[in-house]
Amino acid sequence: MTTAIRTDALTKRYGRRTALDACTLDIPAGRVVGLVGPNGAGKSTLLQLLAGLLEPTSGTATVLGGRPSSGPEQLARVGFVAQDTPTYSGLTIRDHLRLGAHLNARWDAGLAEARVARLGLDPDQKAGRLSGGQRAQLALTLAMGKRPELLLLDEPVASLDPLARREFLGGLMEFVAEQGATVVLSSHLVTDLERVCDHLVLLAASHVQVSGEVDELLATHQRVTGRRRPHDEAPAGTSVVRSGHTDRQSTFVVRSSVPVLDPEWAVEPLDLEELVLAYMTQDVVDAHDLTVEVSR
Repeated sequence: MTTAIRTDALTKRYGRRTALDACTLDIPAGRVVGLVGPNGAGKSTLLQLLAGLLEPTSGTATVLGGRPSSGPEQLARVGFVAQDTPTYSGLTIRDHLRLGAHLNARWDAGLAEARVARLGLDPDQKAGRLSGGQRAQLALTLAMGKRPELLLLDEPVASLDPLARREFLGGLMEFVAEQGATVVLSSHLVTDLERVCDHLVLLAASHVQVSGEVDELLATHQRVTGRRRPHDEAPAGTSVVRSGHTDRQSTFVVRSSVPVLDPEWAVEPLDLEELVLAYMTQDVVDAHDLTVEVSR
């Protein structure tokens, strides 16, 4: 299986502050990856390292078999849309497409122009007069026009209304289906990610907390409820992610490679949002002790 992204102890520090610490990932090609975590967890830093916009303090990153931004050919294979979906307010949509053609040797004018037409955008309208959703679509069109093999998107739908988010994600999935690209999509909106992503990376406290195929992660995590017990008396063979207790019962979110069959426990599946929240509010203080890697 071809690897699109591999990092080994990738670390970025700004003075005394650590933005990303010992990040190790192995993401297969062709995946749509949801990158989640609280503010300040290191999501934007990771994406900028993968795009070659930042140099790591230590550790390594390999993107599509090469070092990020190691040369024009490598840069041409990666598309990046920053968090503020940058466009030039004084330029028209047509100007942006001309600029994309000028800057990118692999530029697909037909793809970009067809997207603009399908979105109902006026090529002669200036970007500064577009809505937030339209600017996001223009930024995505510029990234897609490169025909990238890897597309990195940093919170591109954060400020969009539900309809604009749906249209944006619909266009993204059409591109993935047609081009077979790998996508890493950072977002706080887990319900949106659940519709489009097949792989998850969760960052918290600058560390990777969990990474793997969404179906496999959901299959290996459960909520179990039983009579009140101490923290260390979860079902045998499980690892506790989060615990909660009342006077009469204990509830644990646990990770286990085998089903929990003990009749003393009621077992329920988790959805993706519940899984993400469990790791973001987990019991363990030291994130180094909590890092989990679940992958094929």
